[in-house]
Parts: sequence; C-alpha cells; structure tokens
Amino acid sequence: MQPYNYNRFVFSKMQKWLFKKKVIIVYGARQVGKTTLVRSLLEKYGRDGLYLNCEQMHVREILQSGNPEHMISYFGKVRLVVLDEAQKVKNIGHSLKLLVDTHADIQLVATGSSSFDLANEITEPLTGRNIKLNLYTLSLSELAQKHTRIQLKEKIEGLLRFGMYPGIVDHSEKEKITLLDELATDYLYRDVLMFERIKNTDVLMSLLKALALQLGNEVSFRELAGLLKLSVETVQRYILLLEQSFVIFRLGSFSRNLRNELARSNKFYFYDLGIRNSIIQNYNTLSNRTDAGALWENFCVCERMKYNQQQDNKVNYYFWRTYQQNEIDLIEEKGGKLFAMEFKWNAHKKPVVPELFSQTYKDSSFAVISSANCFQYLL
Repeated sequence: MQPYNYNRFVFSKMQKWLFKKKVIIVYGARQVGKTTLVRSLLEKYGRDGLYLNCEQMHVREILQSGNPEHMISYFGKVRLVVLDEAQKVKNIGHSLKLLVDTHADIQLVATGSSSFDLANEITEPLTGRNIKLNLYTLSLSELAQKHTRIQLKEKIEGLLRFGMYPGIVDHSEKEKITLLDELATDYLYRDVLMFERIKNTDVLMSLLKALALQLGNEVSFRELAGLLKLSVETVQRYILLLEQSFVIFRLGSFSRNLRNELARSNKFYFYDLGIRNSIIQNYNTLSNRTDAGALWENFCVCERMKYNQQQDNKVNYYFWRTYQQNEIDLIEEKGGKLFAMEFKWNAHKKPVVPELFSQTYKDSSFAVISSANCFQYLL
C-alpha cells in the first residue's frame, strides 16, 4: 500500500511564529517527519528559502565559525533558513544567537532528533529568543484526515502492535516489522550510544527491555541497577539519555502530601509502541499476549499528550497511587483543575473513581477510556 501524506498539526503552529524574531526549534525522534515538515515549509518560499543538512561537515564548519557575516554570506539572499539535525553543530545555540541578534529579518528553523545536545546548548544562549515545538509520531487526529472513524476503529489494534511512525503506519504487517526493527536499532545506537560512547550495547538494550516489560508499572532505579549490575547513578543517566532522545518518557506520581499517597515514584512509557514491541520482539495480536492493558494505557497517555499539544493546552501529567494500592492511570492538571483517567482496553464493568481521591480532590473530574469510547477523548 502506498503510504499517505499526512498533514501535521505542528505545521500550522510553526507558521504562526514565522518572522517574529524567534528561532523555531522542532524536536522529535528520527523518522517522525521533521525533514518532511520543514521541506513543506520551504516549498512556500521557493528561492527565498534555504535547506542545510547539519550532518554535512562543510555546513557544520560554517555554522561553527562564530562569524555571523560569514554565515550570512554563505546563506545568500534568503528569508528563511532551515538547519536540519542542528544538534550536530558544536555550540549551535551561540551561533543562532549571533544570527538572531545581527540579522533578525532572517527566519531560522532548527530541527533536532537528540534533544540532549540541542536543548542544553540552546536554552541559555537563546533565552527569550526561541519557540520549541515537539513533533511526535502520527496522532489519531492526523490519521483521521485520511481515514473514517470506522476505519480508525479497525486500525487501533495495529497501532498498538506496530506504532504510528508516518513512514511505517500504512505498510503491510511484514513490512512494518522489517522497518521497525531497522529503525529501533538505528536511532537507539546512533543517538544514544554514540553520544554517551557506551561500549557495552547489551547493557542499554537490557535496560530498555526491562523498562518495556514494566510498562505501566512503577519503576525502581535500585531494582534496575541490581538487575543490570550497574550503579543507580548510571541507570538514572542512561534513562535520562533515553528520555532526551525521545525513546521513553516518564510520569511522576501525583501527591499533595497525604500520608498514604506515593510520592517520588515514576512510571515509564514509550513514545512509540512499535519501537517498544520491536525491543521485546513481540508483535503478537492482542488476544495472544498478556500486556494488552499496558499497551492500551501507553497508547492513551501518548494520544492525550498529542491531543493537548494540538489544542494548545498547557498540562502537567501524573499518575496516582496509594500504599493501599488505590490507583489512577493518568491525572492531567490544567489551570488548577484535575482530570483523572483510567484506561481499560475492554471495560466489561465500569470502574469507579477511588473514594479517597474523590473525597480529597472534590473538584476533579473522572473518565474511563476504553476502545469503545476512545474517540471522545483522543480525537
């Protein structure tokens, strides 16, 4: 099947900030569509736009020169400059600051697949001069551009098994597996291993497998350290690198200091379930696996993040659990209000909000999101 060309919601957000004296920074994992996104933008400007691939040595040398006039002469007479994979440029934040301060009429757009370099180097030099946008894998809303709700309903199980990468989602199952296995190895090794110069790749893959198998559960750094025979500090550093390279993300526990609420606890999810399933080499149908509930929970958390980004909602995300094992999968905090959600792939009986939570947080709302009603909350 020929893959569809999906319009990305980030594109309109990017256009909104053009020529407002801000560097636009687009973060995202490899293959989520950053290059396609910026090339679509460049098409609108023709000869007034310039695309530079920062993985090319001569481009890096120009941008690392520290001379804004030298850089501008290289750009030529253009209004828009795209720096793809900008994290490859040493001191990129300083170079971008020089360009913004001396040539504010030129719009700079930078993309990065590894935020550990790009974010750290840009945060201080470009304070107040940048707009950050995250590009995730496809969302249900973006898929809905090409598919009816009936078709989406039929595709959901496949999304839980093979993920939502734009260049993979419309292929056959056999092709998806081949592409995912290649992608999982490629961006894990190139972004994380090369940056940290990790020699023992088996350790990192063992850590990823452990996190994949604990999907939806609280994670103990100390237990992981014992399992992998590493220090707790090393485990935490590796996990941070995996977060910064858009492999995984964490939810912290929600607590307002009630004595029986868990505090300082973490759960980890994968930005894409296809990558997660590739790591553990399990692409089985949901009826033939024991982790369907965890896959659904991961999927819904990701889709809520994408939904809120598309709606420009500023949201904090948590999970909630007590020592008595009362729990809520996801809590969104927005404007002082709490929205609590439970995720059930097949909701045979309607779960109720834990009494302690409803009594303690009286103004909160609660919903159960299942495969039957998910479009109400995820689209």
